[in-house]
Amino acid sequence: MNHRILDNKNQKEIADLFTSVFTSSEGEKAGKLIGDLASELSSDIDNDEIICFGTYENELLIGSIFFTRLRFNESILVYMLAPVAVSTEHQGKGIGQALINYGLNAIKNGSANVAITYGDPSFYSRVGFEPLSEDVIQAPLELSMPVGWLGQSLTGDPISAINERPTCVKQFNHPIYW
Repeated sequence: MNHRILDNKNQKEIADLFTSVFTSSEGEKAGKLIGDLASELSSDIDNDEIICFGTYENELLIGSIFFTRLRFNESILVYMLAPVAVSTEHQGKGIGQALINYGLNAIKNGSANVAITYGDPSFYSRVGFEPLSEDVIQAPLELSMPVGWLGQSLTGDPISAINERPTCVKQFNHPIYW
């Protein structure tokens, strides 16, 4: 099993993985929605605004994550982790956590200050994410489940409050994801 950075040449296998995982866990409609999102994100991977990492076993993509830039007027480098997928048959083996930690280390080495995600607190707390108040950092759009807004400092310092709503990559600029 090995982790690596992916690019737009991996678009089909990334989209297929996300479609399969989310269809299996959430149903066909969610599978199509998140599969299409992963396809759109992977077509625009540039390793600045959109970064994608994958885990392979025997040259088969079994896990993938995206980090997308949240932009503020302040000079702070913030990335959002989403979406995340591990193939159904490989779940529960720590692959997702290992891949997320790999990605967090990579963006930290690339000078990122903060990582944010919007998801299940019980899962993401295992990789260092903690509840994040929108009084500290707002989401790009209104959150339907604020309890899922999570963050972690990558510098060791507390996350400083930013008094503005960030912009996100165009692929996430839709209320359906929030």
